[in-house]
Amino acid sequence: MDQAISRLFGLSRTAAASIAEAGDALIDGVPRPKSDKVSAGSWLEVTLPSPEGLAGPVEPEPVSGLNVVYSDNDIVVVDKPVGVAAHPSPGWTGPTVTAGLAAMGHTVATSGAAERQGVVHRLDVGTTGLMVVAKSERAYSVLKRAFKAREVDKRYHAVVQGHPDPLRGTIDAPIDRHPNHDYKWAVVSGGRPSVTHYDTIEAFPAASLLDISLETGRTHQIRVHFSALRHPCVGDLTYGADPTLASRVGLERQWLHAHELGFTHPATGEYARFTSEYPADLAHALSVLRGEA
Repeated sequence: MDQAISRLFGLSRTAAASIAEAGDALIDGVPRPKSDKVSAGSWLEVTLPSPEGLAGPVEPEPVSGLNVVYSDNDIVVVDKPVGVAAHPSPGWTGPTVTAGLAAMGHTVATSGAAERQGVVHRLDVGTTGLMVVAKSERAYSVLKRAFKAREVDKRYHAVVQGHPDPLRGTIDAPIDRHPNHDYKWAVVSGGRPSVTHYDTIEAFPAASLLDISLETGRTHQIRVHFSALRHPCVGDLTYGADPTLASRVGLERQWLHAHELGFTHPATGEYARFTSEYPADLAHALSVLRGEA
């Protein structure tokens, strides 16, 4: 239901889910929850919120630790700190990349839902690293197509519990919303195709540092895939990480960092690649695992 509403009315998936949860979406005259299937031949009736209830332009708000790595007339590449969302969403009152960019004076593309204009991909609140945001309408269209066609090289570094076997491999497992928890995702039969490639960089007694590249960009993809293999990201308590190990290395979030981002520049056609160093909390956790601290 929420996916159908999102596609039909151009709303974000979260906004569409809110409509269903409020009882403002009916199938054949009966209110249905957001997870209900919409079948061909059914009558879908949706009452949209008033304009005042819809998200408007993002208000500028300085974001501590948000660094601009590169900027021109078409794109801006940022290094996102922990605790910052990509864009506003219902229930989130913390800082966002879009508000931070507005406070810095960056004007982004107006394409996309009002609350996430210019955003062509996202990182979790608890994941740090590189994001590209479109500043021109052309850049937004070109980058959205590039992400959809899997032409963008997204490389992450993650520290996972234990030692994956084999040390290098591919995880090909469909992902969808968790059947029992709204805030989580899971490997689910019939879910959306999801492919993750990984290679071990360094092994420790209790964990492994991995280099990861994504063919697809599902929500929580890396976290879900490695949790399904019983090698959750260190510190990722939502997906089954050991709280004792998380405490020992001093982590209050998952050890996951968007380390590299490479793509063809939407205006010049030249290939651009950016890298990001580990933030202090992840670097400290590594030093503990190595026995250096």
